[in-house]
Amino acid sequence: MGLLKFENLPVYPLIGADRKTFDEMTSLWKEDPQYRTKIRMTKALQRLLSLPAPIQDRRYDKLLRDKPLEHDPLFILGHWRSGTTFVHNIFAQDHHFAHTTTYQTVFPHLMLWGQPFMKFMMNIFIPSHRPTDGMELTPDTPQEEEFAMNNTMPYSYYNFWYYPKHQLEFCDRYLTFDNITPEEKRAYQEAFMKIVKISMWNTGGTQYLSKNPPHTGHVQALVEMFPNAKFIYLMRNPYTVFESTRSFFTQTIAPLRAQAVSDDDVEMNCIQVYPRLYEAYQRQKLFIPEGNLYEVRFEDFENDAYTTTRNIYSKLQLPGWDDAEPAIRSYIESKRGYKKNQYEYKPRTIDLVNRYWSQAINDWGYERR
Repeated sequence: MGLLKFENLPVYPLIGADRKTFDEMTSLWKEDPQYRTKIRMTKALQRLLSLPAPIQDRRYDKLLRDKPLEHDPLFILGHWRSGTTFVHNIFAQDHHFAHTTTYQTVFPHLMLWGQPFMKFMMNIFIPSHRPTDGMELTPDTPQEEEFAMNNTMPYSYYNFWYYPKHQLEFCDRYLTFDNITPEEKRAYQEAFMKIVKISMWNTGGTQYLSKNPPHTGHVQALVEMFPNAKFIYLMRNPYTVFESTRSFFTQTIAPLRAQAVSDDDVEMNCIQVYPRLYEAYQRQKLFIPEGNLYEVRFEDFENDAYTTTRNIYSKLQLPGWDDAEPAIRSYIESKRGYKKNQYEYKPRTIDLVNRYWSQAINDWGYERR
């Protein structure tokens, strides 16, 4: 158990950002007055921790920049709270996959230098489980790489954790890429490639495994980078997703925000982002080559995770099933009986989902409440 609770963090995760990213973010979007002390404390620590960043840049240029990938990545897509973490953890049992770690998301510039000491300190301070769902949290836990992207360049949808008043702006620019500039898109792709290569160096795999809900909105840009990438897309009951997302964002945004925002605003942003992400995915999945996409309802995956995982390996022609099968089977067996959060669908939830998310309900055949 870490010494600090998530809700009591004295600084923002931006302590791991490079100086250029931190300065651009804090100049483009302003914190509210009551958060200035926390921003200043973050800046002071960020300045110290960013000093070795040039060392990593030189090592990256020498060791990894021009090194080709053996396989294009496997991307696990889906809206937040659609079961992507569970699926990610299953595939991460296959050691031919590389992944981004929790440590790397916080300190992406301290990977090729200083990692042992920083991981030791991180183990002391961070909580051992995620506050929202009890999932295990360690420096080496597989993590969604958007958090690392957020500390690497200022063009990430996850800017909204700090600046929630601009969430819909970030959605249209950095989630769906509808309003992104060519320069921003190029910076995003370059930063992502760097994270992929360092992740593979760090965890030793031959194929990168991505679990990153924001990627759901910019599939076309991913296919441009990785023409033979494989994709798993998860859909989950929209009523459950809404209840879970509202709870997750409301709880998680409180210790991260640098702007005041009401729970009603968080709820309305959730309502508006979902259809934009859903429609962006439906448009852009057409760029995925035939045979490279596996779509599945999470309820069906969860009902028989072992068989569905085996089917995904076969359908997407992923290497390594025979070697990984014992570890995958063991992990799935260990999660039997895991108690998930239970949700009662309140009348307001049913009304909002029926009004704004009806297309997803109809397309995937969920029962309308």
